[in-house]
Amino acid sequence: MSETTAAPDAALAADIDALCRLTGSFTLRSGQVAPEYFDKYLFESDPALLLRVARQMVGLLPDDPDGTGLLGGLELGGVPIATMVSSLTGRPALFVRKKAKEYGTCKLAEGPGVEGRRVTLIEDVVTTGGAVRDATNALRAAGAVVEVVVCAIDRSPEGQDPLADVGLEVRPVLTKAQLDAVS
Repeated sequence: MSETTAAPDAALAADIDALCRLTGSFTLRSGQVAPEYFDKYLFESDPALLLRVARQMVGLLPDDPDGTGLLGGLELGGVPIATMVSSLTGRPALFVRKKAKEYGTCKLAEGPGVEGRRVTLIEDVVTTGGAVRDATNALRAAGAVVEVVVCAIDRSPEGQDPLADVGLEVRPVLTKAQLDAVS
């Protein structure tokens, strides 16, 4: 986890935990099997809760001194959050696919061009950072400057940055420890 985190919002943590924490046996994108799962689509489909998360994310965004920065929402869960944060800030959004389309424009990222522009990634949940790492590498290959990911929930082990290997700072609204504290 990074030094930059949202001020703990116990009410938001309690509401997300109550709505989104599922227990059972769940296989994560990384292949890990977890005894619990945070179903982020439950908060993302709730307009009031999504707005609360997006408002917290606004304070975590890096400065955009030249006004050319983009918010890169990762498919699928980062897209509604990036759209809401874009609406709140006036910063343009970019929608980053898991892989480029094989038809039409064949783009990996839908929206404004990324070459030479700073892209702040927006993600729902980060555990090992696999999807964020893939998007970062692809966007950098396209000429983007990617240094920060702002996420709703950081499930990575406390005190660890799962994306340090690609030089990416993780800025979470909530951590697993904060959610555990209210459950």
